[in-house]
Amino acid sequence: MGRQWGPAMKVAEQVGCVVSASRAGQPETGSWSCSGVILSRGPGLVLCHGGIFTPFLRAGSAVLTAAGTTFLPGDSCADDLRLQVQWGPMAAGPDVRSERGGPRLCSPQCAGAPARPRGRSLQPPRPAELLLLLSCPAFRAHFASLFGGEAADQWRFASAAPDDELSEDEEEDQLRALGWFALLRVRPNPDEAEPEEAEAEAEERRPAVAVAPLGAVPKGAPLLACGSPFGAFCPDIFLNTLSRGVLSNATGPLLLTDARCLPGTEGGGVFAARPAGALVALVVAPLCWKAREWVGLTLLCAAAPLLHLARAALGRLSPAAAAALAPLLPPEVGVPPGLPLRDPGPRYAASAVLVECGTVWGSGVALTPRLVLTCRHVAPREEARVLVHSATPKEFKREREIERERETPAAPLLKLPPRRSAQIWGYVMFATQEMSPYDIAVVRLEEDLDGVPMPVPTEQFHEGEAVSVVGFGVFGQVCGPSVTSGILSAVVQVDDTPVMLQTTCAVHGGSSGGPLFSTCSGDLLGIVASNTRDNNTGATYPHLNFSIPITVLRSALQQYSQTGELGGFRDLNHVAEPVRVVWRLQRPLADTPRSKL
Repeated sequence: MGRQWGPAMKVAEQVGCVVSASRAGQPETGSWSCSGVILSRGPGLVLCHGGIFTPFLRAGSAVLTAAGTTFLPGDSCADDLRLQVQWGPMAAGPDVRSERGGPRLCSPQCAGAPARPRGRSLQPPRPAELLLLLSCPAFRAHFASLFGGEAADQWRFASAAPDDELSEDEEEDQLRALGWFALLRVRPNPDEAEPEEAEAEAEERRPAVAVAPLGAVPKGAPLLACGSPFGAFCPDIFLNTLSRGVLSNATGPLLLTDARCLPGTEGGGVFAARPAGALVALVVAPLCWKAREWVGLTLLCAAAPLLHLARAALGRLSPAAAAALAPLLPPEVGVPPGLPLRDPGPRYAASAVLVECGTVWGSGVALTPRLVLTCRHVAPREEARVLVHSATPKEFKREREIERERETPAAPLLKLPPRRSAQIWGYVMFATQEMSPYDIAVVRLEEDLDGVPMPVPTEQFHEGEAVSVVGFGVFGQVCGPSVTSGILSAVVQVDDTPVMLQTTCAVHGGSSGGPLFSTCSGDLLGIVASNTRDNNTGATYPHLNFSIPITVLRSALQQYSQTGELGGFRDLNHVAEPVRVVWRLQRPLADTPRSKL
């Protein structure tokens, strides 16, 4: 991952852990597990996902959605709850051994099979106690705004795939537990502590990780997710598995990343490259579906407001506990709060706009202050009226003030204000015909787009380079454009001319017409035309998609800027048959069919 990720990887592996919950004396009932983050080592404080505690709640899972509930004390769970926390060595080395002299195997399922060491051994599981359960009210408000109401039936956040069997009660419990986390204290084990180890532990009475303030990490910034797929199952293989992505979107403390996570990583930490290794968020739901289609984004809750809430809750539950434990909770580092929560991220991302044409909407990219490029299927009729929305940072000053008010533990779960944006009318100046393989429309605006940086079109493409897609897929205008990352996986050429770009960025419905950028240079590479659908099963693959190279439009744009004529665009309706074959995603016939007449 390069030097950029060295510090973050080290921190992630040092503070990552697995938390298991079970019933005392009832092994037949099974166990529940998730990932967690070690906040301090002496005494051990751990923050993990709260979903594994729903079977143990005395009052049932309904208590999690009671109005005004932001935290619950540890005794909210039944007395038969037993917790264990397991982590890797603090200073991982190939010669580390357990106290029994050999590499520690993972779980009973693997006890009879040879271990597959990853160059480190695991610490023995430690018992822990539940201090409190917490939930950020601002996260819940934003979650209700994005995924509630009429949209609720389209979304699914269960840890199993849509076709897997899951009872209605289990699914309801998982939904209620979304956004809930647990603060645990790891019980000391004096039998294993040597005098010198006790001294080392005393020196470690400090936070094990630092936290990025809410809003300090901009949209599009690289992130490193660290969690244990499948929870406590085979941690010697899966403990602290890493995945890299970017901050795809943010609305208050509700964050989204395109880092790929799996069930069991709930509660795992997500870290920033800058500030180096700072904890940004915890995983809420690693998998989600919209209308039974996998979205390919991971839902996160920002860490900073959770820790604010933990300090306040400890003080209300026990002043003595607050005095002893609150100083061990991680501090905030890096850029102080004050940045807009919907920071547009990389400068090039701000040129993405939302395009509405009647009841149809999609994405677009501003090429000049009055010229927007999008897809024909977004704005299909020439001369049709189009409304273009652009997001500028100055629009969100008041929204930032509202978010700060709602970061307090006692904040009410009020309905969020509608997102504001600059709105300018325009008309479809040109749209390719249905027969054209190039799905393109050009919109002329009635006013200039102020404060929107104009992108620089590229002149060449490099397969394998890092790229980003910016678009209004999934959420439309509700929380601004999303940024997803990947690589330029293929440049398809006809007669040595690029005619199609293929990337691994996550692309969703509503992203059509959005810009594809080079992450390194910021140059505009093309516009997104489609992702991939399996016609046999109906499945959509967000990480396999196609874009129209911006070089296809170079001569047409030059002609229009110099003469105001649209002849260059009209030529896009008359392209060679090999180009049509490429965009039909079909192989050309080996031989020309002969007539039987």
